[in-house]
Amino acid sequence: MAFTDRYGLALTTSSAKAAELYSRGLDHSLAAEAQAERCFAAAREEDPGFALAYVAEARMLQFRARPAEANQAAARARELAPAATRREQQHIDCIATAIGGDPVGALAKLREQVAEFPLDAFVLSQACGVYGLIGFSGRLERNEEQLALLEPMATRYGDDWWFLSQIGFAYNELFRHEEARNAVERSLAGYERNGHASHTVAHIAYETGDASGGADFMRNWLVGYDPAHQLYGHNHWHLALFELAAGNTDRVLKLYDAVIKPSVSTSAALGTIADAASLLWRCTLTERSADALPWAEVADFAARAFPRSGMVWADAHCMIAWCATNDQARLTTLIGQLRDRSAGGKVYAGPMLLTLAEGYSAFAAGEWDLAANLFETAAPEFIRLGGSHAQRDIFEETLIEANLRAGRAERAKRLLAGRLERRPNGRDQRWLAQINERFAAAAV
Repeated sequence: MAFTDRYGLALTTSSAKAAELYSRGLDHSLAAEAQAERCFAAAREEDPGFALAYVAEARMLQFRARPAEANQAAARARELAPAATRREQQHIDCIATAIGGDPVGALAKLREQVAEFPLDAFVLSQACGVYGLIGFSGRLERNEEQLALLEPMATRYGDDWWFLSQIGFAYNELFRHEEARNAVERSLAGYERNGHASHTVAHIAYETGDASGGADFMRNWLVGYDPAHQLYGHNHWHLALFELAAGNTDRVLKLYDAVIKPSVSTSAALGTIADAASLLWRCTLTERSADALPWAEVADFAARAFPRSGMVWADAHCMIAWCATNDQARLTTLIGQLRDRSAGGKVYAGPMLLTLAEGYSAFAAGEWDLAANLFETAAPEFIRLGGSHAQRDIFEETLIEANLRAGRAERAKRLLAGRLERRPNGRDQRWLAQINERFAAAAV
């Protein structure tokens, strides 16, 4: 008997139960749900010759920062691949290449695969979102590239809830908010508990300045959401941003303490450091002094989880934590590692990441002119770090504060005014008003 996934693609397995488990795992993975890994593991236990189940489980293990197990499962998938269809063999090759640490090669294979098999959603998903193969490519035009990959497939996917959540996100990152909203509403209609769709709603609300609507949506949507799911911590981070925009700093810090701080986070290490460091740094810049915030835990977590430079997005947030704690020893070590890796062409974000690290070191040392100059140099290429507009705002905010401390108030005000022109934000409005008041008083 022939088995297929819900996209109609053949599955090489002799077990109906294994096929069912794999298909359930596929849906869970596309919705960012924790059951995916268990379903894929159960599928290959049901049929030890089911190659696709091994490679899917391998990718889940990699996301959970379990590289040895991920590589072992990917290797087993490759061993079993000759018995599978050509589509499955190419699928396995693409995913295993990504697991093996070759994102450039994996993306090239992905493009070939989805050109021939556009409904191979698990493969396509590897290039979607800010942490995907395009999102972490380091290319300046990656947002345009993301949409260019997805748009030609829209007719084939139709009302598929997963695809709509992804193309909605891609539209939003290009400030095409109405198209994004239309897509995500259709996605939620298809599967209301889709984590990616809720995440896209949060981004639309952030970029359109609807902090109140975003907070209301996220508070309601998060009720009953499993803490083990991939986006549990990050969606709470979005809720915290809405509270911050509204001026509810105490609520922000309660969310941080309950869900986001490293000792309680259920996210993978990369998500934990990004959410924790960026949220506390936002509070440090405009709400509370660094000494009044729980930075020590974040700085120590950064050192434990990322002892060496190697992942750009992690490096960019480790340097924030070490700047906040004025840990010049760790910043100096990171700068040295980045200098060595950049010289060898091993940093996909290019020299900008080293410049950024030097900027945070100067900021921590109180060398405001130097810090402002370094952040100004890095700013045109912040997109190469990865992440979304909402996530990368923190680096622009550091640039604003460095300019303020360097006595360049007009430059800081222009940057804030530009942000407010793009989208309303209560925190930015208060920040700009405070700057105007401070310098008006100084002029008297």
